Amino acid sequence: MIMTYVSISDLKTNPAEVISASLDYPIAIQKRSKTQAYLVGKDIFEKLVAQMEDAIDRQAIAEADFSKGEDFEKVVKELGL
Repeated sequence: MIMTYVSISDLKTNPAEVISASLDYPIAIQKRSKTQAYLVGKDIFEKLVAQMEDAIDRQAIAEADFSKGEDFEKVVKELGL
């Protein structure tokens, strides 16, 4: 994955350009040559969140004890659905 680095000063000088660049690839925001934060575009962020949610769901399914299942109709009734 391509990574671009910009200084905090550059971000302050031209935030629109840096934000625009972050739509295509992550931008590392640096202060004194040390990365302080990352800026990612909306689409990249949403994909990362979706992947994390999927991983959490897969882990929950792997750890679930399906032998203690409840009757679907009973659960629906309890939830008032």
